[in-house]
Amino acid sequence: MATVQFLPNANGVGISNSTLLIAGGNIVQQSVPDLHVRLQPILDASHTRNRKTSPPDSMCQRGTRTKVIKGITVWADSEIEADNHVYCLYGTVGSGKSSIAQAVSGKYHGAGRLLASHYFFRGSGERSTMARFAVTLASQMATVIPETVPFIEAALTSHPGLLKPGTLSLEFQLRNLVFEPFKAVADSSSPLSSPPGKTSPNPLPFLVVIDGLDECEDKEGMETFIDSMLEFFEANPTIPLRFFITTRVEQHIQDHLEVPEVILDNLDRHESRHDIEMFVEAEFEREAKRNRVIRAYIAQHGNWPTADHRHQLIGHIKGSFIFASTLVKYILWNKGDGLTPMDRLPLALDMNPGLDGLYTQTLARVEHLPHFMDVISTITLTDEPFSISQLTGVLQIKTFKVLQVLVDLQSIIQTF
Repeated sequence: MATVQFLPNANGVGISNSTLLIAGGNIVQQSVPDLHVRLQPILDASHTRNRKTSPPDSMCQRGTRTKVIKGITVWADSEIEADNHVYCLYGTVGSGKSSIAQAVSGKYHGAGRLLASHYFFRGSGERSTMARFAVTLASQMATVIPETVPFIEAALTSHPGLLKPGTLSLEFQLRNLVFEPFKAVADSSSPLSSPPGKTSPNPLPFLVVIDGLDECEDKEGMETFIDSMLEFFEANPTIPLRFFITTRVEQHIQDHLEVPEVILDNLDRHESRHDIEMFVEAEFEREAKRNRVIRAYIAQHGNWPTADHRHQLIGHIKGSFIFASTLVKYILWNKGDGLTPMDRLPLALDMNPGLDGLYTQTLARVEHLPHFMDVISTITLTDEPFSISQLTGVLQIKTFKVLQVLVDLQSIIQTF
């Protein structure tokens, strides 16, 4: 019997972040970092992105959305069946979909079972298209499961066009860079994942989180992704992989996802009043600890806001997390208007419910400023978010004058 020796008589040899592939008797080292360089993924697309500069800047307040997340967790941890590979959470603007996606991503990243995550965002360049979607998922998958690297490398060698966005179809990209490499490793003798603390012949599945599918501006690409995903699961009903998707209700998406193989969950049907109460309570308590004006007011007048004001505020918000967040920012963090948070609370309660009223009244307070129309109209008309430095360059206005307009609009406009 022949004996195979690896690195005989070698000392101090280390192999890191690599996969060894034996090809024709030769050992080929596949480097995960090298693969990242070749794939050129979107670096700010995952749940680990800087949410301040790469929206959505969403995160569940501790203790909120627990019932919704528990339902998703039960699904993600359940046994593999032919009709439970895809879970789609849909809802209206401001219902908290991205916050839930962020929480789910964090949970399964910590468990070592998050294969990839991708956060679409309209007007954010490549994150609003499908051009680099497949290579981004493949890059993240290679980090989590290095055993997929040689299969991805083989696909790139056989099909160089995979590295050139738009050259090959999205269906072909997904199949060769994501689905087939994962399947190749899943079909191998060693299980991909097992319940914590024990081994099992039925491993817990890996999870891919896709947030804001409706934010993708490539309508045809969205449909291709959904169809390719469902076709893969139809052909591989027992594969340990699941997709969690969030989206707004849009007909062309619903038409493709409204099939027996997809779990559809309407977030708007989940009770959110308690979660919003917890969010508002936490934000007011946090600001009271660091705002001397609020602390001085409470020392003289007692609790603020009063129980009655809190009740009115929650009723005013009407279940919208985005309105809750925007309204709280307006009350607590608006600067430069000469008002205290205590002054702004009754103004907020007098606003017409909904974002339109809040936006109108917030903009009205600064519309008298020089360059207001130039700054706001430019922001409104651009296809992609502008940084402050870009605004100053386009408008040929000094930075401090742009900031003068924007500083009091931070409750409704994100600045960076």
